[in-house]
Amino acid sequence: MLRKGLAVAALGLALVGGPALAAGSQKEPRTVAWSFSGPFGKFDRAQLQRGFKVYREVCAACHSMDLMSFRNLGQKGGPFYDPKYPNPNDNPYVKTIARDYEVSDIDSDTGDVIKRPATPADRFPNPYPNEAAARAGNGGALPPDFSTLSKARKGGPDYIYSLLSGYVTPPAGLEVSAGQYYNPYMLGDVTAFWKGQGHAPKGGFIAMAPQLAPDKVTFDDGTKSTIDQQAKDVAAFMAWVSEPKLEERKAFGVGAMIYLVILSGLLYVSYRRIWRNVAH
Repeated sequence: MLRKGLAVAALGLALVGGPALAAGSQKEPRTVAWSFSGPFGKFDRAQLQRGFKVYREVCAACHSMDLMSFRNLGQKGGPFYDPKYPNPNDNPYVKTIARDYEVSDIDSDTGDVIKRPATPADRFPNPYPNEAAARAGNGGALPPDFSTLSKARKGGPDYIYSLLSGYVTPPAGLEVSAGQYYNPYMLGDVTAFWKGQGHAPKGGFIAMAPQLAPDKVTFDDGTKSTIDQQAKDVAAFMAWVSEPKLEERKAFGVGAMIYLVILSGLLYVSYRRIWRNVAH
């Protein structure tokens, strides 16, 4: 059985608009009122947990997160942060998640490569041993790494959400090749395949079949598992993966602005006091 990644991994094509597609067009991503938007926004922990579950059960078969360690899940701002465990390596939930994965290691006695249960300090393992294996398992498509994908794509989480939930039946007159799927949010140019009336539709072809389906993932908090909800949650999780220190950065920025305002006030008062008896 081809890994369910055959479909998922083509997200690499779905999310990577190559130079050859630069002349095409796509629908503008739908705008979502994300909880983490704006200078005071914060990630919704419940949403991040649901998004992680979608990633784990749907996307992880093909997509890596090479820059993420398991302990990042339990750090401040992460989906499983617990203030009782300021050191995320001690977080029991993170330990449980890590143990469900196996990572490569070296036997200190024999020097042989072995597999062992992961620990919080380990990085998420890549589902494929190398690029050639990844392409071979996904019809030639290379699944992109999720570590910075949300930051790297124009539209960020709006684009990822729109793409994953935006599959539609191809318009009448659009010839779709076997193994390809039409998505109006995918950058591309379908003019050469358009046999209908008027202008060719916006969008492009991707090699990834629709991956989300109602109730495909069961959410532990009882949230209704619709395609739209799954797409939003995994897009939010990918936004956090791309910038796990977002909340700390915002808090620092707000503190810096308050400091600068106070400093400006003090400087102004000092200026008036020092120069009050000096003619200008």
